[in-house]
Amino acid sequence: MSHQRSLKRFLNPESVALFGGGWSENVIQQLLKSGYRGKIWPVHPKRDEICGIKCFSHIKQLPDVPDASFVGVNRDLTYEVVSVLSSIGAGGAICFASGFREAEEDKNLAQDRQALLVKAAGDMPILGPNCYGFINYLDNITLWPDQHGGTQCDRGVAIIAQSSNIAINMTMQQRGLKIAYMLTLGNQAQTDVSELVETLLDDARVSTIGLYLESFNDIRAFEEMAERAWQLDKSIVVLKVGKSLKAQMATVTHTASLAGNAASSTAFLKRLGLIVVDSIAVFLETLKLLDNLGPLKGSAVASVSCSGGEASLMADLAMHTRLDFKDFSQSQITKIHQVLGDKVTLANPLDYHTYIWGDVKSMTDCFSAVMQETFDLVIFVLDLPRKDHCDVSGHECAIESIIAAKKRTGANVAVLSSLTENLDEQDAHRFIDAGIVPLHGMEEGIAAINKAIVAGQLKKTPPHFLPVLLDKPVQADETIVSMDEYQAKTELAKFGLNVPQSVKTLQKSEIMEAASTFKFPLVLKGLGFEHKTESGVVFVGLHSSDQLEAALNNMPDCPQGYFLEEMLEQPVAELIIGVTRDETGLFLMTIGAGGIYTEILTDTVSVLLPSTSDEIFAALKKLKIYKVLVGYRGQAAADLESIIGSITAVSAYVEKNQTHLCELDINPLFVGTDSAIAVDALIRTY
Repeated sequence: MSHQRSLKRFLNPESVALFGGGWSENVIQQLLKSGYRGKIWPVHPKRDEICGIKCFSHIKQLPDVPDASFVGVNRDLTYEVVSVLSSIGAGGAICFASGFREAEEDKNLAQDRQALLVKAAGDMPILGPNCYGFINYLDNITLWPDQHGGTQCDRGVAIIAQSSNIAINMTMQQRGLKIAYMLTLGNQAQTDVSELVETLLDDARVSTIGLYLESFNDIRAFEEMAERAWQLDKSIVVLKVGKSLKAQMATVTHTASLAGNAASSTAFLKRLGLIVVDSIAVFLETLKLLDNLGPLKGSAVASVSCSGGEASLMADLAMHTRLDFKDFSQSQITKIHQVLGDKVTLANPLDYHTYIWGDVKSMTDCFSAVMQETFDLVIFVLDLPRKDHCDVSGHECAIESIIAAKKRTGANVAVLSSLTENLDEQDAHRFIDAGIVPLHGMEEGIAAINKAIVAGQLKKTPPHFLPVLLDKPVQADETIVSMDEYQAKTELAKFGLNVPQSVKTLQKSEIMEAASTFKFPLVLKGLGFEHKTESGVVFVGLHSSDQLEAALNNMPDCPQGYFLEEMLEQPVAELIIGVTRDETGLFLMTIGAGGIYTEILTDTVSVLLPSTSDEIFAALKKLKIYKVLVGYRGQAAADLESIIGSITAVSAYVEKNQTHLCELDINPLFVGTDSAIAVDALIRTY
């Protein structure tokens, strides 16, 4: 990474320069509040001092080259300041000004402005533009022009966010999460997320890294970053949001609507071994769990509560996760029974009832018995009364017993509140100090535990990074052209896809003569329509020349011609195979139940291209329709080898045509007992 050495200097600066008035004053106030011990050099042409600190009227008056700078001036002046800082060898700069690529005005002009800023920066790293900066909570450095809710810590997680407002909100969390760094990227004009992660990975005080992403630029750098994180045994948690450029285009294929806007980026992130989450709450809870315990080695968990309702909720919410509530051993049952007697059903999740409540010794003995086995995590469901108008002393017995049992056994332990607000920050830190992870919210907590299990599974096998099909990002102004069905099938057939016998003609009068070489029944289609059925240009089940002639008479005029092909027998199943390309150039293949029920059933899986045959087969097995493919209730099974051959043919076409392919759709693929044949196909290119 070209800026990595400078980034280390930038993120832990011994000297800071600040340019501008109000916003820079805010940064100075935050620096002073945090106890920053380095040198602070405000630069302002008209002010003698800011916050009691002497001002310099120009950069050239600075006593030395700053390690970090906050550029809080207007957009046009930002170029000049950044250029001078770069020329004197400054460590890096935060570009606060907006009005660059994110501007709603002329997009080309905005891109040009951003390019000029990058040129002005040269080799000096910059964050932004349209960026709040960063907070280094480890070393008490707050290059940040607003309030924040974090406090100094000795170790913790690093969070990189492309939204400054989301970053502020995250610093206000009261969940006990120790944040070591909070960094914002803004437009990510020059220094990108991968480069920052590479630098943070080298900091031994950073346990885990969290990324709040709207987009990523350099896919190759992302691959290198992920591989290095695995080598250093550090997990990366990603919350990917935002609509891709693809979502803004007019979409005509079934595949594009089924795949979803973020499907390709999510598949890419998962391929790299990153932990992908879907909400801020799960993002924070997962980071907290990984920070305190690291990835879980297995999926065996125990749940302990004093309520049957809580035990049932835990079991229900974990149904579709990797959490395994394995049975207690006979030794555990004996010891738990000695404490609880015959009044309690000894099952996992465990409802220990409340009749031992208040008896710290009995509660500790019961909890220790649960912890004595090699569960990967023991979870205590515990909601504490609000302290403003409730007496909390009655719950002290539970806190003391959990902490005592943890100390006695050394087990991995979490305390989970069913409601987020029922475990305050003070109690959260009390548990953390005892080596126990506080989790806020039952759904969020279970999701975080599931992700920690996933992280543990990923750590067991070195990542195998398949090359990503990638040529160039999609440009918004690129023209999209659709092939007609005949052309699409002809192109795909060259790569081994089976298609029905067919012929294309430009005139209706040529159809009857062409039909003489075909075997009935036939299908007649008009070309030049994206959705042929809805346009009334498809006639199926034509069993005679008379029926074909009648269909021709009812067929609208089709300037692009007509298409005649043999009709296939009813298949075992119908599938859809499609490929979409997102704004970065990633290609995602979607496989699912096809035909007229495609959108109704939405039974699909997606894989990033290229994919191995094992990945393709594993994807097929995830489909609900897979039961039909292998012979449901004694019915004939489909030819799986032919299905995989069809998918492989499509993959080969995509790889060969990646420079100009936009999207591809085969719907349906008729799957028989000994064949797989594409009945309809659409290809769109740039």
